[in-house]
Order: sequence, then structure tokens, then C-alpha cells
Amino acid sequence: MVRVFAVTDRGLVRKENQDYYDTMSRKDGVLGVVCDGMGGAKSGNIASQLASEAFMEEVSRSNWSEPVRTLNDALGIANEVVHHRAHTDPDCSGMGTTLVAAWAQKDGRCVVINIGDSRAYLIQSSGISQITRDHSLVSELVALGKISPEEARKHPNKNIITRALGTDRSANGDLFEIDVNPGDYLLLCSDGLSNVVTDQELLYEVLYGGNCTTCCDRLLEIALKRGAPDNVTAVLICTGDDDDTE
Repeated sequence: MVRVFAVTDRGLVRKENQDYYDTMSRKDGVLGVVCDGMGGAKSGNIASQLASEAFMEEVSRSNWSEPVRTLNDALGIANEVVHHRAHTDPDCSGMGTTLVAAWAQKDGRCVVINIGDSRAYLIQSSGISQITRDHSLVSELVALGKISPEEARKHPNKNIITRALGTDRSANGDLFEIDVNPGDYLLLCSDGLSNVVTDQELLYEVLYGGNCTTCCDRLLEIALKRGAPDNVTAVLICTGDDDDTE
């Protein structure tokens, strides 16, 4: 059985929530998407909602037997929608958004796609691993060995992303194909969560914090207790039997 749970919150500092998420459940699996908008108070929330809705609409009317092609096509459509609005509506000029999505099928196959610094994690009894790689300045600096992962968490330019939806005519997302087993979890989140909650804390809450139906709320509560300087969004995809959340 594959189930999905989600939460989003404005946080304690931002005046509005520019994150947006959506989920879709079908008999053969589930799909979750998280977008984190940028472009100022007037348009960041528009970019994230437009991208999420266009992405999900394209997937919903596509062939679910070809997940890689479907998600890649959906990312392209979402980019076109955001890019068009950004270049035809003066109030939305310069807007863009991150996007991360995971499509988990009941047969154990999973496809993840991302652009920007919203993340996808695979959480198993053996540990936690980040599936996606941030498209950000600090991620590039870490890859070059110029700063450590610990320094990246507090780097003054950690919010500068190098790829996003809507900023160019075409979008270059990353695709990942993985296998998930019963009892594994997929966590999608905006940087408002990953910037204030460590990977090990994510692992603990998902595996040992309590029922998976309340896991996203618990993760949000941790972020809020730490000041939640940014919008916080989490989507948790759970695989396994009904009794795996006790």
C-alpha cells in the first residue's frame, strides 16, 4: 500500500506562503510535488501554484506506463506556463519556482524529478539519503570542495539557486530512477524545512517519531520551534502495510 501525506505553512517570518504542493493517488501508485516560488511578494506564490497545477494536469492526462517521459514532459509544460506568465504580466516579471516531484508505483519503481533546491530524500531503516542534488551556488561550492556541507548550511548565499522553472524558455531538470521497498519513505520538502532540520532529525521523525499520518505535522512543529524563517512544506510518501505506522 502506498499513501501520501503533506503539510505547508507560511512560517514565522514570511508574510505569505510562496510554497505550493499537490498530490495524486491512483490504484497503481501516488505522485507528490513541491514547488517553492521566487520573484517577490507579488509573484512567488503565483509561480509555484502555476507550476504545480500545470505539472499535475499534464501527468494526469498522460501515460502512466512511461513515468520518465511523462515527468520530463510535465516539467517542460510547467516551465512554459510560468515563463509565459512571467513575460506577459508585468506584476510577475522575473518570477520562477523550484520543483521536486516523486512518482512511486506499487510495484516498487519510483521516478524523481527536480529543478532548484527543493529536495527529495529516501528514508529506509538503514538510513537517509538525499536523492536530488540542489541546483544552488552553495551546492556547487561543496562539489568543488571549496566549502563543507556544514558551512553550506550557514552560508550567506545559500538561497541563490542556479536553475529554476520559468526563468528561461527551456528547463533542465534532473531525473532519478530508484527502487523502493515496503517500509521505505520518500520525503519531498522545500528548503524551509531542510535548512532548519538536519537529515538525521528527518530520519528519526519519519522512522521513530510516531505514526506516519502525523509525521509532516511533527516536522513542521520542529521548524516552527526553531523560528521557521521561511515557508515550510513537506510531502511524505509511505510504502508498506497499514500496520507499519504504529
